[in-house]
Amino acid sequence: MQITAADVNKLRQSTGAGMMDCKKALVEAEGDFEKAVEILRKAGQKVAAKRADNETSEGVILVDVSDSAKSAKVLAFACETEPVSKVEDFNNLANAILQAGVKHHVKDAATLAATSLEDGRTVESATTELIGKIGEKLVVAEYRHIEGEQVVSYIHSNNKAAAIVAFENVGGADVTELGRDVAMQIVAMKPVGLDKDDVDPTIVEKEIEIGKEQARQEGKPEAMLEKIALGKLNKFYKENTLLNQQFVKDPSVNIAQLLENTQKGLKIASFARIAIG
Repeated sequence: MQITAADVNKLRQSTGAGMMDCKKALVEAEGDFEKAVEILRKAGQKVAAKRADNETSEGVILVDVSDSAKSAKVLAFACETEPVSKVEDFNNLANAILQAGVKHHVKDAATLAATSLEDGRTVESATTELIGKIGEKLVVAEYRHIEGEQVVSYIHSNNKAAAIVAFENVGGADVTELGRDVAMQIVAMKPVGLDKDDVDPTIVEKEIEIGKEQARQEGKPEAMLEKIALGKLNKFYKENTLLNQQFVKDPSVNIAQLLENTQKGLKIASFARIAIG
């Protein structure tokens, strides 16, 4: 059957694919619109499979803090190259994905992939279709949700790193300014946990082994290695757990002391740091 320019444009408007790709799909589908959409989706899936091992070190990070400031969601939508991260379609899809997460109260990345956007497509299928159009790997690199009495966020100026922090025992105080400082600290200092007990046991084991080997290389007695390694581990905790880190803006206090000085009993319930690249 004859494929008209109007048919091609309709498919292009519906899918966002290029004009030539839409025309080829319609020809292959013998004018069947739904079949043409499926052909374009499959083309996108082929691109995704072909580029599956490519690194996605560029992209955009978006944050949504609820009007009540009691919850927040942060999304890292990644691509392979910086020019793609500036493309309107890429950024529109990133925003649509985050808003779908907000609308449907999504709390994890796995659920987000199957969540429907406003146009009815799932996050996964919409991403695959845009891969077919752009010809580059695109991925929801990370998605996090946290809740608390007050949640504060910070996105670094390059839009490639962000943090969200949930506070408890706020006591009616507005901790927005403090929260932003703490979130900035999280982005800059990359804590691996809130406190000592929150550090992944595999990280602890690795640090102990590193400490032992360093002491061994320094010629310390074998019987002293464990004690020396535990001393180094305490230093690791001080530098890499949020509450024990020195406050960047005032090194005379750590974050735990900063919280107590700001509002007695103020606590951090949870935090999340995500970055691209």
